[in-house]
Amino acid sequence: MRSLLPLPLERLVRAFTRLPAIGEKSASRLAYHLVSKDREGAHLLAKAIEDALNQISECSRCYSLATHSLCSICSDSSRDSSVLCVVEKAADVIAIERIGEFGGIYHVLRGVWSPLGGMSTTDLTIEELSKRLSEGGGVEEVILATSATIEGDATALYVRGIISQLGIKCSRLAQGIPKGGELEFTDELTLSRAFSARSLL
Repeated sequence: MRSLLPLPLERLVRAFTRLPAIGEKSASRLAYHLVSKDREGAHLLAKAIEDALNQISECSRCYSLATHSLCSICSDSSRDSSVLCVVEKAADVIAIERIGEFGGIYHVLRGVWSPLGGMSTTDLTIEELSKRLSEGGGVEEVILATSATIEGDATALYVRGIISQLGIKCSRLAQGIPKGGELEFTDELTLSRAFSARSLL
């Protein structure tokens, strides 16, 4: 059946449906609102997206988001470089930083090991993590802060095996985080308690 929407509007709706948790109805509401009620907001949104895409890249050291070669954390000499926290995605770094209790450094894996989801260990930055730890830098403890999911657990076990060969202490966040939960959406108190009660592996 032929779409009744003007082609540019149909493309905008399809673009919104590519976002997480945005279905076709929500995408249609957003598209209609921007085109018919808030054209100034639409231009601001388009400019913000363009600027973000042009100015934000990956940190060359930890693979979090950055506007320069190194992110603000990796370039901060006051951070404790003896403790490195391994997370799945850049949003997890923000979630941990929000609680204000961790003063170490990070490594972002770019996802989790999920064969059924099409993610192998080679798709992650595990090799880069191993190289980073092997080259020194004074890391004495690695905290595995992957999500409490089957894939997160499998990823943590895999990374732990690599770290154990390097003789570096390895811990995992306490499972105060609900099973199936993601760090990005975990409340600050739960995340804070999980950090405090982390256990050695």
